[in-house]
Amino acid sequence: MELIVTAIVAALGKLGEFAVKDGYEKLKEVIVRKFGKESDLAQSVEKLEKKPESKGQQVVLQEELAAAKADEDEDLINAAKILLERIQAQPGGQQILQRVEQHIRGIGNITSGTGNITLISGPQKE
Repeated sequence: MELIVTAIVAALGKLGEFAVKDGYEKLKEVIVRKFGKESDLAQSVEKLEKKPESKGQQVVLQEELAAAKADEDEDLINAAKILLERIQAQPGGQQILQRVEQHIRGIGNITSGTGNITLISGPQKE
C-alpha cells in the first residue's frame, strides 16, 4: 500500500514534468478502470489532489487502498512502480521520494544518504 501512496503523493509534487504527469494519469486510469470513477478509492485520490500535503487525506487514501485490497492488484502495483521510476528519473526525484516516505512513514523509519531507493510493496517481515 505504501508503494501506491508514495507514488501518488510524490507525483502530485512533480505533475509539471510530462513523464510524471503521464505516469500519474495512467495510474489513475487503472484505479478508475478497476474500482470505478465514483469508488471511495478514486474519490480519495481526487481529494488528495486538492490537498496533497494533508496527512489526513493520505491516511484516508491508505485506508481506501486497504479496503479495496489494491495492494493485491498487479496492474495497479505495476503502474505505481512505473510512476516511481519516472519520478526518480527526474532531477531531484530521489530526494522527493525520500521526503515523501518520511512524511508517510514518519522520520524514525528513514535512513538518509546517497544511492538508490528500493521500494518494497506488501507486508514487511520483522
